[in-house]
Amino acid sequence: MSTNEFIRWNSGLQTPVLFNHHEPYEVNSTTIQRVDLNPISSTPRALLNQERVLILSPLRDAAPYLVKYFDLLTDLTYPHDLIDLAFLVGDSTDDTLAVLASELNRIQQHPDAKIPFHSVTIVEKNFGDGGYSQDVESRHGFAAQGPRRKLMGRARNYLLSASLKPEHSWVYWRDVDIVDSPKKIIEDFVAHDRDILVPNIWFHRYRDGVDIEGRFDYNSWVESDKGRRLASSLDKDIVLAEGYKEYDTGREYMARMGDWRNNKDEEINLDGIGGVNILVKADVHRSGINFPCYPFENQAETEGFAKMAKRAGYQVVGLPNYVVWHIDTEEKPGNAA
Repeated sequence: MSTNEFIRWNSGLQTPVLFNHHEPYEVNSTTIQRVDLNPISSTPRALLNQERVLILSPLRDAAPYLVKYFDLLTDLTYPHDLIDLAFLVGDSTDDTLAVLASELNRIQQHPDAKIPFHSVTIVEKNFGDGGYSQDVESRHGFAAQGPRRKLMGRARNYLLSASLKPEHSWVYWRDVDIVDSPKKIIEDFVAHDRDILVPNIWFHRYRDGVDIEGRFDYNSWVESDKGRRLASSLDKDIVLAEGYKEYDTGREYMARMGDWRNNKDEEINLDGIGGVNILVKADVHRSGINFPCYPFENQAETEGFAKMAKRAGYQVVGLPNYVVWHIDTEEKPGNAA
């Protein structure tokens, strides 16, 4: 190699120089733990990225529904080794805890390696009656809604704080009394890449052999000018509840929209949401957006959660044509019916 060739060959190379170089500091104490949340993300390619999902279900007097609950859960097509389950059992008067333990043992000991979930956590916490000892009609009456929704918010927050781990990308809230839902619901939902996403909640009720396809959850709604004026006139400690003559909000309910026969990916923006089925990016919860157990903009629990999330700039989205089927509680309809 000639001198000129050598100069040309080295023209793009520079000798690295280190200033004030420090050797790595080694920590060997077993009492010090490092948590790096930077690699944890929630993306529409959750399956490809092996993103972990936490399924949360608060339980109270849920024994009659648990077998069906786990039948539907085991049918989920998202890999079970990427799913963690957590339950809060509180104030039950039936055999909820024993049935839960039995069903979990059946699932986690299943010979098919694709059936057991990555982990299970059971949290026990009693909060008091909160009106749950009343009959169905009284429990869902207007007077019971404020205390009941506040209690439910507390239960969700306790379950969330005890169960959310650094490795979780998604939090999937799922009520125990769902009777039918798509097997690919997790994949379907993460594909939307929304901060908070809820489906429509209906129920089956047959009259003369025909399913009336009843609309169940009126807590998912779009705010109205009438609702805003009403809220601005109320004491800050009042909790609004939908479907009651005491407060007519004029809101537009997702339950009245949509049809499961239409495009299931159609989206609408929501201002309030129900709690039957919610998918949340885990960082929304990590940022402090939880379920108010107090009036937040005159809403509590899941509706307060939606209000809080929107105040913080997060997306709250509903799928009017994507239907998850709830049990028929045979409640009397209110304003929203």
